Amino acid sequence: MKTGLLRATFYLPGCNSLKEKRQRLAKLRDKFGKQSNVAVCESSMADELRQGEWTFVAVSASAKVVQQTLAEIERFITQSLDAEILNLEQEWLV
Repeated sequence: MKTGLLRATFYLPGCNSLKEKRQRLAKLRDKFGKQSNVAVCESSMADELRQGEWTFVAVSASAKVVQQTLAEIERFITQSLDAEILNLEQEWLV
């Protein structure tokens, strides 16, 4: 079993409430939380108004499938999210 992790840190300019923050980032959970091989969570800064960190874990028997899944998530984050990306970090878990 191959396991990859993608950690994304965001800055949300102009965000005025935690409710607005969660609405702006909800696309992540809605899109990737339904995939059977992906786990999604808000992993840090949950109470920070204009910053957030989300972690995605992809699992498959194939390293190629994990790489493709994490690449798809990264593309979505960079192209479709109403936030500035401060950091994207990938790692393989043993």
